[in-house]
Amino acid sequence: MDKLYGLSHLFMTVFLYNFSTFMVIPAITDVTMTALCPGQDQCSIAIYLTGFQQAIIGLGTLVMMPLLGNLSDKFGRKAILTVPLSLAVIPVGILAYSRSRTFFYVYYVFKTLIGMVSEGSVPCLALAYVADNVQEGGRATAFGILSGIGSAAFVCGTLSTRFLSTALTFQVSTLVAVVAVVYMRILLRNSVTDENLSVPILSEGKPKTPKVDGECKRNMQLFKTMPSFEDLTSLLNSSLTITQTAIVAFFSTLAEAGLHGSMLYYLKARFHFDKNQFADLMVIAGIAGTMSQLLLMPVLAPALGEARLLSVGLFFNCVHVFAYSIAWSSWVPYAAAMFSILIVFSQPCLRSIVSKQVGPCEQGKAQGCISGICSFAHVVSPLAFSPLTALFLSERAPFNFPGFSIMCVGFASMVSFVQSTMIRLPPAISSHRDRNRLEP
Repeated sequence: MDKLYGLSHLFMTVFLYNFSTFMVIPAITDVTMTALCPGQDQCSIAIYLTGFQQAIIGLGTLVMMPLLGNLSDKFGRKAILTVPLSLAVIPVGILAYSRSRTFFYVYYVFKTLIGMVSEGSVPCLALAYVADNVQEGGRATAFGILSGIGSAAFVCGTLSTRFLSTALTFQVSTLVAVVAVVYMRILLRNSVTDENLSVPILSEGKPKTPKVDGECKRNMQLFKTMPSFEDLTSLLNSSLTITQTAIVAFFSTLAEAGLHGSMLYYLKARFHFDKNQFADLMVIAGIAGTMSQLLLMPVLAPALGEARLLSVGLFFNCVHVFAYSIAWSSWVPYAAAMFSILIVFSQPCLRSIVSKQVGPCEQGKAQGCISGICSFAHVVSPLAFSPLTALFLSERAPFNFPGFSIMCVGFASMVSFVQSTMIRLPPAISSHRDRNRLEP
């Protein structure tokens, strides 16, 4: 528990960053429509530009996540974490200044380029930071709390947007993003760094780091700053458990991205939902997920173990998605949103399983590799599910089943659930090393 208290500055940094990020999500659609198609309710160019941006960002993060994770193993989490936190201020700052068409295009370019570096990197580096400072037995709980902090920021950010004007929303978001950078630089303690460096990047002097064994130092020299495809393949093939968790990560993210990309259009066409009802669904899911991660997961993770809890979360995600696909009344989506109480277990458990299969010097690279796989899923998902959504919500549908694309998302989620039931956890890497040290 003392270790969790010691992570309080990291938790606050993550909360501030996520609060700034999530509070602009409900407003960005209106800004895009106003800038590109003023006075219209439909805008094809907005849809195409948004899809292109998501694909480019996904391709960029596929490369950048393993790179940033590997850099953080060498230069320290705090030093590398400064980069995405600082860059995240620029796009929201542009729209805080002006939301005219010209400034929107400037925002669009910066958001695309910066998103390739910063999208998903803060959670990835935060996970590696937690793995540095928490013993293996407590990582699932710590990862759950970290995920719960993100969910709490999502709820707070979404609620705050409903009470602010569009201009004030972006101004407050910019201010909070700046506070996150300053807070992190001043109060967050550094984590893993390379002892051979005299002056690490963006660090004042040489920080103190825990001693690592000879094998760890050799691994530092073995892996290059920029991980190659062979490095990543070697990591994935290092154990059956990592390969299985990578498959689970891909299909679960494929389903998650597909659901988020299709659900709003589906609910609008099926039940005529508007932005207020979408916000209500997000708040319900966010509150349920936050309470579960902060209250239930610290109890269930030690009792059931990460592998079982991962399967529980993925099973209820399947139920959640299938409920959306066959929704027969407008109250069904609200009931399905409550399954977030159990769905949120999957990601923290998956990350905890991965963290225990690599040494202390490879935490950043391992988490970056899994994040890169998730980024690839974010690229594939709209290519797979968006055409299906458009087809079955149109008059050209081959048969009358508006939720068919959502059901296909459920099948992808089912693949991840079935794969998760096959995971058999071997002893953790560091546990092997501890036993070897005790042997005469």
